[in-house]
Amino acid sequence: MASIGFIVGEYFFEQMSSIKTRKHYVMADMGFSGFWSFLYFIGFCYLTNKWSNAPTPPYGVNNMQAAIAFSFFAIFPWAAAAYLAFMRYKQGADQAFAPSYEADPTNMGGYNSYPDATDPEGGYSQPPFTGQPGQPPQSGMQQAPPY
Repeated sequence: MASIGFIVGEYFFEQMSSIKTRKHYVMADMGFSGFWSFLYFIGFCYLTNKWSNAPTPPYGVNNMQAAIAFSFFAIFPWAAAAYLAFMRYKQGADQAFAPSYEADPTNMGGYNSYPDATDPEGGYSQPPFTGQPGQPPQSGMQQAPPY
């Protein structure tokens, strides 16, 4: 059940807006996966030891061999899940809200709507919304907007 919960958590990971929530989720995933990898390793060692010390039973040989094999092979996916959770934990919050695009580091200028267009006056000659050209601003009075 908890594994299904972590799969659902992976689906909703991008919608988690809090860094603390993401951190707790990744730590829980890492701990859970590491714990199950350890349990499967202990189970494999225990079953192998008991199987080697047991007398040969007349029945259940295939069942015991399958249990040992599956407990051995289950160690690796859980360890890989723990490792991937550790890598996500090391990545931290730096990439949590990073944009999906890279800004062009060579473009240091402003935005040009037409790449080849040039302004003969060299840009704005006056700031916008200052009134009519040539009029000095009136102090203390609000200017009427030009229509």
